[in-house]
Amino acid sequence: MAEGEKARLIAWSNEMRAVHERLREALRATRASLREGRCSESATRELLLFCHGFCTALNGHHESEDRTLFPAIAAAYPDLRETLRQLEQDHSMISHLLTGLQASVDRSDPPDTLEQHLEGIAAVMENHFRYEERRLLTVLETLTLDRDLREALGPL
Repeated sequence: MAEGEKARLIAWSNEMRAVHERLREALRATRASLREGRCSESATRELLLFCHGFCTALNGHHESEDRTLFPAIAAAYPDLRETLRQLEQDHSMISHLLTGLQASVDRSDPPDTLEQHLEGIAAVMENHFRYEERRLLTVLETLTLDRDLREALGPL
């Protein structure tokens, strides 16, 4: 394998880590916005923007993985199909949790209720990211994938 090709493959692994960290930071910012502005109308608008951006980014990341990255991994590494199935189930669960958060924001639920939604999302998301990183980062360092980064990991 040429040095440039190896660097490109390792970049996929590094980029997945970077995407996960950006999503973690977006969730931290969303939670901080909620804590800092429990009674402020401007904070509520800010929270709506954070939630919308975060939910869109996280769902986009997972949809891109399901559509592009995971099929490529399954084709190259059939022994990982069960892992990929579990990750796709996580994506579905996280999507459901995000829908609940968005509905709660739309209803203008109290901050404690919104924090409960964010706490649940944070727990499932972190568990999912750690599992995905343990199981797939090494694979990404050897996977031949001729796709645009945004197509495979989402438009973050």
